[in-house]
Amino acid sequence: MNTLSNTTSKRPSAIVLALGERPEIAQQAARLRPTIEQYADVLLVDLEFAADLSQVEPDVVLVLGGDGSILRAVHQMGYRQWPVIGVNFGKLGFLADLLPDRLAPVLQQVCDGEYQVVDHLMFDVRVEREGSCLVQKLGLNEAAVLAGAPFRILDVQLYVDSELATTYSCDGLIVSTPVGSTAHSLSAGGPILRKDLQAFAISPISPHTLTNRPVVDTADRTYELVVPRPLEGTTLVVDGQPVCRLTAADRVTIVRAPTSFRLVEAVGHGYYRTLREKLGWGGRIRGAET
Repeated sequence: MNTLSNTTSKRPSAIVLALGERPEIAQQAARLRPTIEQYADVLLVDLEFAADLSQVEPDVVLVLGGDGSILRAVHQMGYRQWPVIGVNFGKLGFLADLLPDRLAPVLQQVCDGEYQVVDHLMFDVRVEREGSCLVQKLGLNEAAVLAGAPFRILDVQLYVDSELATTYSCDGLIVSTPVGSTAHSLSAGGPILRKDLQAFAISPISPHTLTNRPVVDTADRTYELVVPRPLEGTTLVVDGQPVCRLTAADRVTIVRAPTSFRLVEAVGHGYYRTLREKLGWGGRIRGAET
């Protein structure tokens, strides 16, 4: 976590990313443009997530939409990750949890240098076949091996630092970051990991054996997945996007990425507050009543 502060105000430079093909997002982007320009020098507005960002060097990236838009932005930035402010026009918004009417105060905090940037684990995943790398992808949420058609139980071998840990019989296997632990992994019964932890969660989807449970281990290890008898539709999926069909000769390797997703954390938007609001946790916080 980086905490930045200074005593002089400075207009930050910014780029604005949003999915303009959705009319409501395009309208919101146009409505917020004057507010953004009041506090920041806008270097680029991209409403297609298609612009080449290699020639810009912003202080912050404003992503308008939801968590899906942030994933698009992360992949667009690639290995040059800048601090992101996510403005939520979606439904859930674990990452893009800032409401539009809170944007101006947060931008003022950025101008004043009074804000926090929290680094989040990312990963590199590559598929190797007979010593050659077929594909390599950068990910933020998860890498998943999904059984696919004809939708039978799949055996997935898990290796940790080259040692065979176990073989899962399941509908698929998810290796998720803490950010991804509240996405596909959570729906598959995986644990919730605090966003700034440096760890991976390995969660089987509908395991055939009840003793198979999610595992959490440090991000400093190398994780490999092998499917000795893949089905016709067995696929590697990264951050919800199909990457490639897998064969018995393929080895999927997942390691910590050399870069991190960097999220500007607004004052008053703590991690457990987000969990309570987004997951609809019941009960009450004892001792907090006045």
